[in-house]
Amino acid sequence: MVKDMTKGKVTPILLKFSLPLLISVIFQQFYSIADSIIAGRCINIDALSAIGASYPITMIFLAVGTGMNVGCSVVISTLFGAKDYKQMKTAVFTSIISTGVLAAVLTLVGYFTSGVFLRLLGTDDSIFADSQTYLNIYVFGLLFLFIYNICTGIFTALGDGNTPLYFLIGSSLGNIGLDLLFVAVFKMGVAGTAWATFICQGICSVLAFIVLIRRIAKIKCEKFPYFMWKTLGKIATMSIPSILQQSFVSVGQLFIQSLVNACGTDVVAGYASAIKLNTFAITTFATVGNSVSSFTAQNIGAKEYKRVRTGFRVGVLLCLGIAVLFSLAYVIFSNELIYLFMDKTHGNTEAAAEAGRHFLNVVAPFYAVVSVKLINDAILRGGQRVGAFMATTFSDLILRVILAFVLSPHFGATGIWLSWPVGWTIAGVLSMVLYIVYMRKLNRKDVRQD
Repeated sequence: MVKDMTKGKVTPILLKFSLPLLISVIFQQFYSIADSIIAGRCINIDALSAIGASYPITMIFLAVGTGMNVGCSVVISTLFGAKDYKQMKTAVFTSIISTGVLAAVLTLVGYFTSGVFLRLLGTDDSIFADSQTYLNIYVFGLLFLFIYNICTGIFTALGDGNTPLYFLIGSSLGNIGLDLLFVAVFKMGVAGTAWATFICQGICSVLAFIVLIRRIAKIKCEKFPYFMWKTLGKIATMSIPSILQQSFVSVGQLFIQSLVNACGTDVVAGYASAIKLNTFAITTFATVGNSVSSFTAQNIGAKEYKRVRTGFRVGVLLCLGIAVLFSLAYVIFSNELIYLFMDKTHGNTEAAAEAGRHFLNVVAPFYAVVSVKLINDAILRGGQRVGAFMATTFSDLILRVILAFVLSPHFGATGIWLSWPVGWTIAGVLSMVLYIVYMRKLNRKDVRQD
């Protein structure tokens, strides 16, 4: 079902649109976390470290897929809001074709460079082989990952948050079942967790693609071209900044992972557990932001500027409520959450658990700050304020990486953890200033329309 978000009360529209996407991300992150839990408890702590060591590299590839998702979503949302269905369909198929080509190229690049990246990160020899195995299998599934992400972005642009949810629930449950089968029963080790993800993502992406094509066919319009370079240029204008944003964040994670690796395998294991929990929270905030971004793009396309301001307020309140819940849970139950990933009977895990607990206790209290920042960014992205959007993202990333390198020699792992809240706070102030400037511009447009 497609949804026009340019009419009706803003709060129920955004809540109804965001809820399926939030449930989707819960399932998505749940099966990502399940990989690490099953590896840590059913294999050993070295398996947990191996997946953790490869995680920031996988995030680079995911960043490209997510960036394409966001870029095409903004363009398609704007065309859908303007009722330009011919150009909208061209944008849909141009997005799919270009994404498939990009995925094929990155699969080749990823396979031949996986070992190089792991060596550059200083991955310990005791976990290197498992890390590379996991990474190579992940790379072979990039086409499925990218197609699913682009389909999700298009569904979201059309105001449909339910369809991605149904696919993700099935994929998540299937992934956990295959994880247990391959690891606990067939004893396939770290490779088993990777193959489980590969198979489930493959099935999910094919089904999502079929449903999307049928959904698009029901939107009537005159004959349209399936690919246009001009349309690709528009998509790239929005996608490249998002890809750069996501990729720079992931590259920053690579630098930080290299610092973590130097702290020993116990800290690597603790960080691998805590960063999955942290990613769960941040991805949830970003999902609300994506909803606000699609809402913004549709309403700007329809020249309903006052609704953008209301959408911002609703998005902030929703994100703050979620942020408080995550902060309380991660601080109060940090020990219990970290030990989900570790089996106390498998040797000494206390040092690894302490590293994970410490990370959560330092970072989680600042979730309210980053959640508001992500809503500011969503408005800027939906309004195609590319320069402002990139400025807030890169300032956060650069500060975090620099601070991690400056503080870690003096405070060890604690110095690395402190770089998160400081970077979020400074970038959050910048994003708020840029949001206010943009809203003043929309106010002037409102006055001219009246």
